[in-house]
Amino acid sequence: MPSAMRRLDQLLSSLGYCSRSEARGWVKAGAVTVRGEEADDAGARVHAADVRVDGEPLDHPDGLLLLLHKPLGLVCSHDGREGPSVYSLLPERWRRRNPIVTSIGRLDKETSGLLLLTDQSPLVHRLTSPKHKVPKLYRATLDRDLSADLVPLFAAGTLQLEGEREPCAPAELRIVAPREAELVLTEGKYHQVRRMFAAAGGATVLTLHREQFGPLTLGDLPAGQWRELPLDIFGK
Repeated sequence: MPSAMRRLDQLLSSLGYCSRSEARGWVKAGAVTVRGEEADDAGARVHAADVRVDGEPLDHPDGLLLLLHKPLGLVCSHDGREGPSVYSLLPERWRRRNPIVTSIGRLDKETSGLLLLTDQSPLVHRLTSPKHKVPKLYRATLDRDLSADLVPLFAAGTLQLEGEREPCAPAELRIVAPREAELVLTEGKYHQVRRMFAAAGGATVLTLHREQFGPLTLGDLPAGQWRELPLDIFGK
């Protein structure tokens, strides 16, 4: 089923190609075709599938969903005052899209691993909503040996974090080495993994890496690279 018709200049602007005013120049220069014919009106209403720029189909007109291997040292913020961001890794055109490309949840500057990026706000709300309980797997190294008592404590759903009114939801902890653990969470409180270990035994997380989000894993994707995902990978 074709997408809704939109003004040509608005469409090009929303996909990051140019501003609406610049679109008129693109049309005048013959760079844009609609159904194989040179466009002659930047205000004409068109279907995205019918439009070509310099002979190429439009770039992801229905939306973007990316799986990124986030490196250390980057923030998940559009505020340049917070430092270099994950969005700097993306093509410039994608950074100009409207709605803006944003992360589904966040990983802090000192956390690496799987991060999803999209310009689809309903998908962001759906996958970050606590009621959907999307599991996320983290691997952490700690500054001290871990007690086996932490496993039932994390699973009980009674662990209270400083400043929080509600306890953490039950979480699955697997101790894989004296100072290394895997933790599966279904919620996303602020700095949750670090705060859970601190609250439960005073341990400090030295390294933290997210390996899985729902059914998705990084595989052999190098740090700083991404792969595109179908928008319906989590269902309709």
